[in-house]
Amino acid sequence: MNWMIASDIHGSASCCRAMLERLEAEGCSRLLLLGDLLYHGPRNDLPDEYAPKEVIALLNGVRDRLLCVRGNCDAEVDQMVLDFPILADYAAFELGGRLLYAAHGHHASEDAPPPLSSGDILLCGHTHIPACTPHERFLYLNPGSVSIPKAGSAKSYMTLCDGVFRWKALSDGSVYREYRL
Repeated sequence: MNWMIASDIHGSASCCRAMLERLEAEGCSRLLLLGDLLYHGPRNDLPDEYAPKEVIALLNGVRDRLLCVRGNCDAEVDQMVLDFPILADYAAFELGGRLLYAAHGHHASEDAPPPLSSGDILLCGHTHIPACTPHERFLYLNPGSVSIPKAGSAKSYMTLCDGVFRWKALSDGSVYREYRL
């Protein structure tokens, strides 16, 4: 399994292009998007090169490699222009005997987790802050944001390869954090 995990594009064409360039450079077979694809929302400033129509075309171009969950800024009207499903509130995957529960983070979150068993992983975006926080029942992971990072973090994404999560800078793919299952 060699996946890229990213969140919170918020309509930034330049950041979406950079993310897709990193997807190719990483040789990832899948891209798991944790929501907030096209719009910036009322609490965020406009991201660099805000161009939702261009983001639509870029993401539709790789639709066969995308898995996506709905963010709080994603709506039914977005689904009308995107050629891949985006309206699922969560996705669940089996990963080495653990459950990997992927959600945007505005409903199921670190502070309000879904029912998880010991060792399971909760993967969220939404906060725009990269995180790796062990809890008693689960591990909370957040890739940060590719377009509007917060709390002094850099534009970032994660990869999952051979049981290792790596947080990487969008600018050059350099690893700045790693977690091995």
